[in-house]
Amino acid sequence: MYSGAGAHTVNYHVENKGISIRVFYDVDDPACYASYEIFGPADTLVHQKGRTDKNGVVSFLPDRNGTWTVKVYDESDHGMHAAQIEVNINEDLFMDSFKKPLVAKHTKAFVGMSLILALFGLWTLIKSFTKRKNG
Repeated sequence: MYSGAGAHTVNYHVENKGISIRVFYDVDDPACYASYEIFGPADTLVHQKGRTDKNGVVSFLPDRNGTWTVKVYDESDHGMHAAQIEVNINEDLFMDSFKKPLVAKHTKAFVGMSLILALFGLWTLIKSFTKRKNG
């Protein structure tokens, strides 16, 4: 006869805390199942490691304030992709800020410069073609 007295139990507690980071290549292209490592402030040992979920999300619960570093690695047909995300955690263990990559900070400037360079290249190509045709 089965008795529940000797059974093993698993307990849990659900909290509305934590930090979540969505990692993606493009808006509709998440870095699903990419490897990651999380380091706490001044840590040399990994605090947490694993894989992003199918939506490219990494979630963790910081246990102290300071700058936390999340390193994400993923390999595709185009080679290895990596990102290092720094998240500043305040004394209440909530996110204070995070460091954006240079491209994200200055997207408009990068796009503007790219358009200027593309137009200059097109102008130079047309000028060279008409010079050869007339010369």
